[in-house]
Amino acid sequence: MHHDPIPADGFAAGAQAVHAEAAAPHPAQPADKRTRAVEALMRLAADRPWSDIEITDVAQEAGLSLSEMRDLFPSKGAILDGFTRMIDKIVIEGTTADLVGEPARERIFDVVMRRLDAMAPYRPALRRIAWALRGDVTTLAALNRSALNSARYMLAAAGVPTEGPLGFVKLQGLVWAQANVMDTWFDDDDPTQAKTMARLDRELGRGERVMERAEDVRRLTAPLRAIGQALFDGRARLRRRERAHHDADGESKDPAAAI
Repeated sequence: MHHDPIPADGFAAGAQAVHAEAAAPHPAQPADKRTRAVEALMRLAADRPWSDIEITDVAQEAGLSLSEMRDLFPSKGAILDGFTRMIDKIVIEGTTADLVGEPARERIFDVVMRRLDAMAPYRPALRRIAWALRGDVTTLAALNRSALNSARYMLAAAGVPTEGPLGFVKLQGLVWAQANVMDTWFDDDDPTQAKTMARLDRELGRGERVMERAEDVRRLTAPLRAIGQALFDGRARLRRRERAHHDADGESKDPAAAI
């Protein structure tokens, strides 16, 4: 069967049309490209195994070109970090002064529950992602760094300071607590989230006890740390004196010093 040849400019026009269609945003998607990429990954992860999702799949689902995708995120893990930041922003912007006078435990409880509420639309995807990454030590380590930064802002929203010697303990403790709570939250279909709130209450209670023990250890070791610091400072001063004395002797013995 004879086919009429297609003009060369027809190929170019067709390629441009395909590219424009791939890059065009879906009607219901937000204008912000980063948000589109995050939402696209969550939609794909809700229905497909994590290991089967390619970065090209995310770009296509988000209505972005691969070049645009590269400018936004270098990997799927980076998109997960973008998701964390998106949720952080929702929680922070929803923070009010209603619980200012309440104990720190109550303020943290409120922040974590509001965080879970913000993540609720993405629960199927998060459940599948969490299960898929359980044995991926490298990815989990990277996600833990992201989670620590998130915890810093969550505790700030709760009015809990994170600077000082025990700041890291607070941050990592909240990361672990949230991870444990999410294990319960994934399967808690009760609208009241009674199981989730009970688990969160237990985790925060455990965290308080850990902080109390850490503070006790810090107080008990304060004299030893002071002695160690004094010895270190003394040795540093001695090295500086020896260096100054050596420099002075070198100047006096250097014939060039008399010129």
